[in-house]
Amino acid sequence: MTYENILYEVADGVATITLNRPEKYNAFSAKMLYEISDAFKQITRDAAVRAVIITGAGKAFCSGQDLGDAESVEKGFMEHVRSKYNPLVLTMRNLEKPIIAAINGVVAGAGAGVALACDLRILSDKASFVFAAFVGIGLVPDTGIDYHLPRLVGQAKAFELMMLADGKNRVSPQQALDLNLCTSVVEHDALMEQARTLAVKFATMPTRAIGLTKRLLNGTWDQTLAETLDMEAQLQHAASNTKDALEGITAFNEKREPKFTGQ
Repeated sequence: MTYENILYEVADGVATITLNRPEKYNAFSAKMLYEISDAFKQITRDAAVRAVIITGAGKAFCSGQDLGDAESVEKGFMEHVRSKYNPLVLTMRNLEKPIIAAINGVVAGAGAGVALACDLRILSDKASFVFAAFVGIGLVPDTGIDYHLPRLVGQAKAFELMMLADGKNRVSPQQALDLNLCTSVVEHDALMEQARTLAVKFATMPTRAIGLTKRLLNGTWDQTLAETLDMEAQLQHAASNTKDALEGITAFNEKREPKFTGQ
């Protein structure tokens, strides 16, 4: 498929999705959301892809929903959220490959929801979060923000950010780091190099074990300790039967570096 609103490339086991509507600060249109979902279908099927980077072209990572996109809103917000955003967020969280958000500029609204759905976030020193974009226009947060943000920063802080962090009170890179919203903050010109270095590292690691660990972490949010312990036992059994586990154990016993293939 030829994309018009995103760039998609695969190299060294890493798929990079670049939101590419810089003139609109990479605001989501219905067509862009369709293209992102299609890219994730490719990533899911392609065993050669073992890590993912999402970033934005131009000055913004993503400014949220394009409210001027008729196709997005003609059926109403509920249908749009259910048919476009919800499946995308679930696909990202269920993808058993690591996803890194390389946040190059402002990220607001639904863009913040997509960023939080990633496994790790690296911020440019020119980036910022705006969580109150929804309330500022009389709407409520969506794209999983109400689920992910309290788990990262706590209930009270999440409420504060969603109510008060407007365009005049953005979450700065240092604040994002202090609040555990990101892994690191880097100089703007070094952002993609840092993100790519981390993604390539992930792409050389045991992909199945990473994916099963991600499944475990997702599960712990909604399970009891006993249920989590049982899930750990089940997934440990699954991991132990992979080729990478055999290679890892063999390399450990032979006192050498393992060579993982993602199988």
